[in-house]
Amino acid sequence: MQRGFIALVCGSLIMGAMPTHAQSVQQGDQRVRDIVGAGKVRIGVFPSTQYSKDTKTGEQSGLALAITRALTSRLGITEVSTVEHPNPVAVVACVKAGECDLGFVSIEPARLAEVDFTPPYIRRDFTYLVPANSSVRGVDDADRPGIRIATVTGHASTTALVRVLKQAKPVYADDLDPAFELLRAGGADALASVREVVLRYAARLPGSRVLDDSYDSSLVAIAIQKGRTGWLSYVSEFLADVKRSGWLRKTIDSGGLRGFEVVVENVPQ
Repeated sequence: MQRGFIALVCGSLIMGAMPTHAQSVQQGDQRVRDIVGAGKVRIGVFPSTQYSKDTKTGEQSGLALAITRALTSRLGITEVSTVEHPNPVAVVACVKAGECDLGFVSIEPARLAEVDFTPPYIRRDFTYLVPANSSVRGVDDADRPGIRIATVTGHASTTALVRVLKQAKPVYADDLDPAFELLRAGGADALASVREVVLRYAARLPGSRVLDDSYDSSLVAIAIQKGRTGWLSYVSEFLADVKRSGWLRKTIDSGGLRGFEVVVENVPQ
């Protein structure tokens, strides 16, 4: 992610991009009284296109933080507490247990029984990164006997991958860096993930290619603990506002995120 990403988008919010009825929220909206009383929003995150952390400086960045900062600004809250997890499965578990107020993950059928979701706010496509000497030119080329595809356990891109593969074999890793190392070290013939992810890793593997086509896509939303209907309603309303205003699209573009499409269906005008 670009340095200063969060400061940039929060600055634009304060200077006029805030949704129109923000000022009334701090006083008396019963849907968020518990959150406002707590004085912070806890978000479940994992290393992904929406969240990253500099290992040297500890600086955090990403779309999940930008959205949460905008939300807390609207609420009049100053603290965002990040609860870091290795993968989206653990984030869903955090939300389910009430240890996270928000979880930024893809909508998956199995997750619907665990948590509630806002309407989706972005769509991402899944594709492959292949090394310089690969004969794979499209996703169909990769689904052949003997082909090994590195992928992250529990990720939405992995769920989709397993669903579509017929002959190639997935090779699992717990996180993105180990999955990429499988490809770089020759333990896999391709890396499967979100397009934005593989584009970033391509810069670390000279001669590698990101395929033009995709094997599937996913809808990303915010997970909220079941039973918190007021909080779910409020956050869903907030997302509709930032989509309709154009703030979300501008934030994605400012962050240099590629392959993210804003989902605008069912956004009231």
